[in-house]
Amino acid sequence: MDTGITVTGTGQATAPADLLRLTLSVGQDAPDVADAVAQVAERTAAVMAALLAEGVTAGDIATSSVSVHPQYGETMTVTGYRASHSMAVTTRDLTGFGRLLNAAVAAVGNSLGLDFLQFDVEDKASLVEKARQLAFQQARQKAEQLAELTGQSIGGIAAVSESQGYVPLREMSAKAASAGGFAADLGVTPGEQTVDVTVEVRWNWA
Repeated sequence: MDTGITVTGTGQATAPADLLRLTLSVGQDAPDVADAVAQVAERTAAVMAALLAEGVTAGDIATSSVSVHPQYGETMTVTGYRASHSMAVTTRDLTGFGRLLNAAVAAVGNSLGLDFLQFDVEDKASLVEKARQLAFQQARQKAEQLAELTGQSIGGIAAVSESQGYVPLREMSAKAASAGGFAADLGVTPGEQTVDVTVEVRWNWA
């Protein structure tokens, strides 16, 4: 028969956001597939140039998806084609959201879409370590209390398991509403990143 005690502990750690992640997209309809692809390629290059001019590094811009598909009319005949290109953009300038979007809108107008926005923390490893330590401390305190209540004492650890989770700081999506772009002071608040760790620990009785 198993002897011992199994308890769970949870720990939480937070840190201020230091990254802003965006996904920007460019789309274009055209009667011919080649025209749609060519126009999207041209506008994608224009958005990238605008972002680079605003200080985003080339390594922080990456293609996240590309699509080309036919469009159909009422009789299910092909009436044209739509091409799109989405870019994942990372910046460490947390106050530059409106400025970056304005630059992209100025480059391609209403072809631009904002598909995703999220503040993040670059180094989550240190947060996980802190949360894990707190979780284990809580588990040990529980085990020691329960052992005392039952007239026992804890011995060596027989098994440990762990699960992790984190809360995204902010997500949103939107479309460029007009060629005038977004307000330069469009307010988004970075906030803090939260990481949760839960451990399950089994101690043998001493």
